[in-house]
Amino acid sequence: MNDSSVRDAAFRRRFLLATGAWAVLVAAMLVAVPLMFESRLPDPLATHWGPSGEPNGSMPFAVFVLVALLWVLVAGVILGMAAAGRVALRQAARRWLTATLGWVGALLIGLQATTVAANLDRRRWEDAASLGWQAVVVIVAAFAVGGLGWLAGRPGPDERPVAAGSAPEALVLNPGERPVWVSAAASPVGAGVALAALAAAVSLAVCALLGLPSELWIGAAVFAIAGLIGIWLTSVRVKVSPEDFTVSYGPLRWPSRSVPIGSLDRAWTEERHPADVGGWGYRGLPGRNTIMIRGGECLVVRYTSGGELGISVDDAARGAALINALVSEKN
Repeated sequence: MNDSSVRDAAFRRRFLLATGAWAVLVAAMLVAVPLMFESRLPDPLATHWGPSGEPNGSMPFAVFVLVALLWVLVAGVILGMAAAGRVALRQAARRWLTATLGWVGALLIGLQATTVAANLDRRRWEDAASLGWQAVVVIVAAFAVGGLGWLAGRPGPDERPVAAGSAPEALVLNPGERPVWVSAAASPVGAGVALAALAAAVSLAVCALLGLPSELWIGAAVFAIAGLIGIWLTSVRVKVSPEDFTVSYGPLRWPSRSVPIGSLDRAWTEERHPADVGGWGYRGLPGRNTIMIRGGECLVVRYTSGGELGISVDDAARGAALINALVSEKN
């Protein structure tokens, strides 16, 4: 390992440690502050105010504290991106990450602080103080912290992604052969976050069954849906046959989309990362879509209509070579 690689690895560790410390600090505050003032708060407590500034909605205290789970989910996804890829080594991606962590964390803390202050020493949630200018302060403060996060992400290395695609080696098909190529990719980090969301859903459901407020079922449903969608979107499978090019999603390989080989123009491999295409999952730009499961080598196909689709799968060069050979044979 050369000196540059050692420096990059050391910086990446420091960056993950610093952002992880911020995530833990925010989570601790979201839990500790309401618990510290629990004896001085009504249950339920006011959590929503109308245009007039008067409270018009409430939430059980237990559910209010569990808002910390939302932050854990958001921070877990963001830090998972940084840990799994090379986000920490790319300035633009790093700045967006730190700005997002700063903005979301500050917003949640601000909203919680104003809610606790408005309910403090009130006998009923209907008696909570009215809010108006406080909301503006919270929003401005959140953007200020997000701006500081943007600046905090500036120092450090700035690795440039490889944009140019590489043409695969030529593949010669023997007469009478029916070649088939199958490959897949999965995101362990994404699957872990999805499983964490499902665990949170089960935890909330158990709490509701044990007699805690029935509103917990709403949180359980939200986390369950997020977890199931996450499991579905964290793996992809690609199959190339003489007839068509098929992309399938999730552990059940459904839904699936097939495109006739005759509708493809050519294929190649290209290095793409979440920071290059706007994040994880199905990322769409005019004429240039990407199914981003994990950063690195992607199979890129161009349709005869002019559009492109990139998919992060293993052994992409072999798949591209077979597509090009099949396309040439069709022509």
